[in-house]
Amino acid sequence: MKTLITVSAALVFGLSACKAQKKYDIKTAKTYAELSVKTDGKWENRKYIGGTVFKNVDKLKLAPEHTDHSFDIRYEGPGWENNRIGYRLYLDWRNAIDIFGKKTSAIVLPQVGQDNFDSYHEMSDWGADILKAGKGIGIGSIDRYLNNEKLHFHTVDSTIANVENKANESKVIVKYYGWKTASDNIDFTTELTTKPDQLYTEHKIKASKEIKGICTGIVKQKNTELLKKESKNKKWAYLATYGEQSLVPDKLGMAIFYEVSEVENVADTDLDYLIVFKPTTKAHSFYFLGAWEQEQNGIKSKEEFVKYLDQKLEVLNKKGKM
Repeated sequence: MKTLITVSAALVFGLSACKAQKKYDIKTAKTYAELSVKTDGKWENRKYIGGTVFKNVDKLKLAPEHTDHSFDIRYEGPGWENNRIGYRLYLDWRNAIDIFGKKTSAIVLPQVGQDNFDSYHEMSDWGADILKAGKGIGIGSIDRYLNNEKLHFHTVDSTIANVENKANESKVIVKYYGWKTASDNIDFTTELTTKPDQLYTEHKIKASKEIKGICTGIVKQKNTELLKKESKNKKWAYLATYGEQSLVPDKLGMAIFYEVSEVENVADTDLDYLIVFKPTTKAHSFYFLGAWEQEQNGIKSKEEFVKYLDQKLEVLNKKGKM
């Protein structure tokens, strides 16, 4: 009986220790996601005027007045990072994803954009916003491409965003209700997950209705080379660009890994390289990443970038996931 009691006590202690280890602590975490808004100002037309501080929230229903450069959300939408790289999503009609290049392994997003709305465009000790999305898709975000035109998220009944932080991952979840494009009206969910030590974000998407033209992609920049490759089993592929394409300017690689059977075509447009998915209501995932040369021990040449991409493609070839 004593032995049984001792083992049981050890088991309880072990379970308690595991639970303690799984608790998120930003001081030791390697990943982080946040959504930070002003609540003590007021709307004047489509601009948010006043407000003293940004407050972090776990969940946000987008104000109907909100559009690009409304100044109610710090750096214009949710952000997520790990110890290597950061990203942000424009939570408005553009729906583009931008890159925060990091020169440190520390968590930096809590300080980004606090002193000045656009201060993150200026190089600092931690890094900066390094991608010019412009009218393009950015990297790995979602749009709809029909008749040689991106339709964006101009008309959405309501948008709800959540952020979650766990011991070994952080994520952003956005649900778009009543997204209207062409003659279609659908609900759409996007889930962005980052894990420690990786450059990539897993992007899981789901549409409520089968419609043509749902796409992701990479914004085109000057001075870049397009890279493509399929896995040995022909089930996965990557589309990537590399060159002096950051805002610094210096070398930046961008890539998307996708499942070949889920893709209808790859379109070379004026603004973007687009990966157009087949119509489906099934949830599916792809992966996107940025690789900046100023990252600590970062990738500094096309050869290093291709080697890194090929290693990740081999993982997908063997496991079907990263």
